[in-house]
Amino acid sequence: MTSGSLVGRVGVVVTAIRGGERAGEVRLVVQGIPHYYLAYAAGAVAAGADVLVVNNRGARQVDVEPWPSVPPDGIARGVVEGL
Repeated sequence: MTSGSLVGRVGVVVTAIRGGERAGEVRLVVQGIPHYYLAYAAGAVAAGADVLVVNNRGARQVDVEPWPSVPPDGIARGVVEGL
């Protein structure tokens, strides 16, 4: 896997990210295989949240940002279409 291939992927937080330089853990599925990375974010991100990879630090470490997830019923609440 190249470093660029992780940027832009959406993963799930496995171990809460505490923010700053206090890492958590995320799971990214690449070609059907789950991979686990230490993850850093500007602020805290709870376990179970979806995140977007914005930078690959190398050595199985990534920077992430929270990513909105769609509820199981597929209805995005609080979103106004056409704006």
